[in-house]
Amino acid sequence: MTTTTNNDTKTIIETDILVATEPPCSLIVWNDEVNTFEWVIETLIDVCGHTEQQAEQCSLFIHNKGKYAVKEGDYYTLKPMCVAITERGINATIEVVAT
Repeated sequence: MTTTTNNDTKTIIETDILVATEPPCSLIVWNDEVNTFEWVIETLIDVCGHTEQQAEQCSLFIHNKGKYAVKEGDYYTLKPMCVAITERGINATIEVVAT
């Protein structure tokens, strides 16, 4: 892009910057026959910041479907949550969301 002012020519150089982005991920909680609904609900409230209603709904999906994506975000945000959930004896993984 070139701009002219009072017989002076100024050149402006535009540069595109490639920014690396992390692919979106999901925090998956898996159903098991060991943990109670109450424990899973309490964990989702404590670890993921869910409301009681959100946690109850997630726990029903987990129970009925075998797994459920309880939180979405980038890997580095979800990783500590995944660790905290598994430390409570609940199976959890992080999966990259297909785009």
